[in-house]
Amino acid sequence: MSMHIYVDADACPRVIKDIIFRASKRLNLRVTLVANKPMYVPSSKLIDSIMVAQGFDVADERIIEIVQPGDLVISEDIPLAAEVVEKGAIVLTTHGRILDSSNIGEALSMRNFMDDVRSSGIQTGGPSAFSNKDREKFANSLQRILQQKANS
Repeated sequence: MSMHIYVDADACPRVIKDIIFRASKRLNLRVTLVANKPMYVPSSKLIDSIMVAQGFDVADERIIEIVQPGDLVISEDIPLAAEVVEKGAIVLTTHGRILDSSNIGEALSMRNFMDDVRSSGIQTGGPSAFSNKDREKFANSLQRILQQKANS
């Protein structure tokens, strides 16, 4: 399996990174964390990190620059996901939602709609707190992606 996993790591919960690190070890997968601050990286020849400069979307731009078709990106950022999917990779959100060419248009439209609603002054509330159910959904979705990749 030649898939590379890139993690938009600044806002990625530690529990999600730990699941990714275990999968990397178990399946011999390369993982790169991309962040604008130093990150914990376990001692492994398979796992590394890229520290980018501070700034809006700098980590996203680096991921877009290096991602290849067939890779997997872990991120909650829908505009980043749209660009990654356009390059032939797939995205898994930390809440376990798989974004690919079949659903990224809808996700981007909804994100833009909600952005417009918020900018008009309507309070929409933030994302729900990260839960054990989210962790479980992420782990199951990651397993499904890796299984499909192994079988292709």
